[in-house]
Amino acid sequence: MSSAPAQAAATAPTMASRLTATPIAKSINYYPSDAGWSTMWTEFNTTRIDADLARAADLGANNVRVIVFPQTFGYPQPKSTYTERLRTFITMADTHRLTVKLTLFDWWDGYSDTAGSISWAKTILAPYANDSRVIAVGIKNEFQPDDDAAVTWVRKVIPAIRSVVPAMPLTLSVDGQTSSAGIAKIKSKLTSTPLDYYDLHFYGASEAALAEIRKAQAAAAPAPVVIGETGLSSATNNEGEQAAYLARVFRAAKEAGVASVAPWTLNDFADDAIPGHSAVAANPAQYRYGLYRVDGTAKPAASVVRTAWTTGATPNSVLNLGFEAAATNSPWRQNLPQAGAAVITTGLARTGKYSARFTRTSRTSAGLPSLRTSPITPVQPGYRWRAEAYARGINATGTTEIALSWFDTNGKWISQSTSNRLPNGNTSWTKLVVETVAPARAASVQLHLKSGDNTGTVYFDDVAVS
Repeated sequence: MSSAPAQAAATAPTMASRLTATPIAKSINYYPSDAGWSTMWTEFNTTRIDADLARAADLGANNVRVIVFPQTFGYPQPKSTYTERLRTFITMADTHRLTVKLTLFDWWDGYSDTAGSISWAKTILAPYANDSRVIAVGIKNEFQPDDDAAVTWVRKVIPAIRSVVPAMPLTLSVDGQTSSAGIAKIKSKLTSTPLDYYDLHFYGASEAALAEIRKAQAAAAPAPVVIGETGLSSATNNEGEQAAYLARVFRAAKEAGVASVAPWTLNDFADDAIPGHSAVAANPAQYRYGLYRVDGTAKPAASVVRTAWTTGATPNSVLNLGFEAAATNSPWRQNLPQAGAAVITTGLARTGKYSARFTRTSRTSAGLPSLRTSPITPVQPGYRWRAEAYARGINATGTTEIALSWFDTNGKWISQSTSNRLPNGNTSWTKLVVETVAPARAASVQLHLKSGDNTGTVYFDDVAVS
C-alpha cells in the first residue's frame, strides 16, 4: 500500500469540511476524447489530460469526477502502475485547482467476493484518507437497489471503507431510469449503513427536472443530493437542444437548492475511443455528450455551463427566440410536421434576418402543426406565466395562435392555454399573447407556435416567455 501524499498532512480534511465542499462542487465528468472509460487508464496520456483539466478549470469547474475500474487497475490487488497513474491524475487536477471525486467499481458485478472488494477498495483509497484534494467517493456507479446480491455486498463494503477513510463522504449513484425512486430504495435498504449524500444521474425530460430533483431530495432527506451526471447527446439531438437541456437542468437545480450539477461529459469521443467490448461502444449517442467536440472546439453547451458556473445565470438567449441561430444551434422542434413543417427563412423578419414560416398547412387528429420549445424557467403550480410572439399573415386562413401546453410529472398532457388569434388575410406584424397560471398538477410546459388549416403563409418572430 502506497504512502499518503506528502501535502495531505498540511490541511487534513474532516468529514464536515468534505461534506461542505461536495454539495457545492462545480464538477465535470471526465475522460479524454480519444480514450474513454477504462482506456483513459490503459493509455494514460498526461499531456492530453493536463490540457483537458486546464480547459475544465477555465470553464469554471473546481472539481473533476473520474471512475476507477477494478479489472483495469488490477483486482483484488491493484497494480502499482495504475495506482501511480491515479496519484498523477489527482496531482495534475490539483495544479489546476480542481479537487477530485472518485467513483469505484464500474463495469463490475463480483458481489460474491466481498473480501476481495474490500481489500481492493482499501488499497485504492487509503492514500487519500487525509488528502484534501479528494473530497468524496462513489462506491458503485449507478447502483441497482433491486439487486439483492448488490445490496448485501454494499452493506459490508461501506463500513469497511469507513474504517480506512473515516472522514470521506460516501455515496451511491442511481441511473437515469431508477432516478428518485432508486434513491428511496437505497436509503430504505441501507438504514444500518447510511450514505453521506446521494448522487442523482438525471437524463429525463429537462423541462420536468425540478419535479424530479425535488422527489430525489425528499427521498434522500436529510442527506443532501447532487446531480452527478446530466446531459443530452448531440448525436440524437442538435447542439442547440443540448445547450437548452443543460440550461434547464442548472436552472431547476438552482430553484431546488441543489448547487452541484455535473455535466456528462467534458468531451465528445472519437469513433474508436470507447472500448469495443462494452455495450456503451455500440450506442452512437454515447459519443456526443461532450461540451467540446473531438477537435476541441466548444459547443453551445460549453457556454451554458460556463455562464452557470461563473455567474449563476441561465439566460433565455439559449432558446433562440428570435430564430437568428443556425439550425444546428436551435432547440426549436417540429410538432406534427406531416401537417406542415415550419421553415426558418430570410424571406420576412420583424427584427434581425430570420423568422419561422408556415405555408399551406393542414391538421391531424392530434391538432395543428407547430414549432415547439420549453422555457428555461421550471414550472411550479400556481405561478403566473406569459408568452408572446409576433405573427404576420399573407393570404392566411385557418388558425394561427400560440399556446402553452401543460404536462404532469409523468409527462401526461393536462391542458393548454391559448393566445388571441391572428386575423385571416394579409396582416402586419401582430402580437399574440397568452397569460395564465400554471395548473395545480403541472410539472412542465411547452410553448407552441401554431398555424393550421392555412392555405396561405404565416411568419413568426420575436418570441418571449417568462
